[in-house]
Amino acid sequence: MEYSPRIVDAFAYTYELHRTQVRKGSRVPYITHLMGVAAIVGRHGGDEDQFIAALLHDAVEDQGGLETLDRIRDRFGEAVAGYVAGCSDSDEAPKPPWWERKERFIETARTASPKQKLIIAADKLHNARALISDVREKGDAVWDLFNAGREGILWYYAEMVRVLAEDWSHPLLREPVEEVDALQRLAVRLETE
Repeated sequence: MEYSPRIVDAFAYTYELHRTQVRKGSRVPYITHLMGVAAIVGRHGGDEDQFIAALLHDAVEDQGGLETLDRIRDRFGEAVAGYVAGCSDSDEAPKPPWWERKERFIETARTASPKQKLIIAADKLHNARALISDVREKGDAVWDLFNAGREGILWYYAEMVRVLAEDWSHPLLREPVEEVDALQRLAVRLETE
């Protein structure tokens, strides 16, 4: 499979939207997460629209809501916009409370198409890997960066891998399941030390 020059435009737009954003609690440019998710999607057979949506999957909730979604639709088409909308836990500002957003998103993921689930699973995989790295480096202080704290984050990731596995079988799914399990074991180990 070969991607077209549309991905160059997608990289440029991703940079435009997220150029000043950094990963929570760090100085790591946020775009590295977006590129990582897109790389996972591409490695697991995602088509061009899925790859572009992976680059833009956080644009709506982090960079302008429905106006940004409309620009994505105009620039990259309905399929990309649909995938991005399906990855967004909120298009509102201010965002609803964390628990409300995550419970609603879990239900969205449960009924997502296989193509949508690939992008969601890639996002959760990349985030779980980053969390494991952060917890190993900074310990329990990492959980203070999140409104939901340790218990909420662990619950959310466990629920996400559970619902992604419902009615969907894909080789990628094994990876987030393993990473979320590793994250939970690491959190328990730190708690008992």
